Amino acid sequence: MIKFDHVSKGYAEVSDALVNVSFTIEKGEMAFLTGHSGAGKSTLLKLIALVETVSRGQVFLDGQNLNRVSEQEIPFIRRKMGLIFQDYKLLNDRTVADNIALPLLIAGYNHQDIKRRVRAVLDKVGLVGKEKSYPLSLSGGEQQRVGIARAVVNKPSLILADEPTGNLDPELSIEVMRLFKQFRQVGVTVFVATHDLSQVVESGCRQLILDQGRLVSG
Repeated sequence: MIKFDHVSKGYAEVSDALVNVSFTIEKGEMAFLTGHSGAGKSTLLKLIALVETVSRGQVFLDGQNLNRVSEQEIPFIRRKMGLIFQDYKLLNDRTVADNIALPLLIAGYNHQDIKRRVRAVLDKVGLVGKEKSYPLSLSGGEQQRVGIARAVVNKPSLILADEPTGNLDPELSIEVMRLFKQFRQVGVTVFVATHDLSQVVESGCRQLILDQGRLVSG
């Protein structure tokens, strides 16, 4: 599903954010990316999401070399992904339902399909009855669940989550991890960057550890 082959990523103003990183994540696997603040976790996810490009090495997604992707192809590749962020990135002037529906609108789904899928995913994340609410009226945990719903409504084959529980209390963090496990059970690949090692230990899933941009375990 995901393969990094001797990948490095450098920026002009700092030393390399990633140095000679190689690993493979299989289809349907759930794995955690851990490491200290500034270790390169977010940079690594951005390479998969085609927000950044590699300086050296190669990144593959479903066998496709992401180094060779044109700008026109990027939106179509991203449709295979569900992206979840620590700061939610919701549109505050749109309702919960409209936020969740956004990937479906972009993909060209018809109105009835959008309504059906949004209703189903609201039930999945426990937000039935909140579809007409606006993000700022929700708690942090509810906003994060809206972000998760938006990420999975298009039935992606891959979920990338960058510190998805960083702003949540322990109970809500456990709830979010439970949702991820449910998606994995239906064949979705889940890759989570986190600093919360208790979540990783409890999950029993594979851990990839970054230290100063180098993969030291995984």
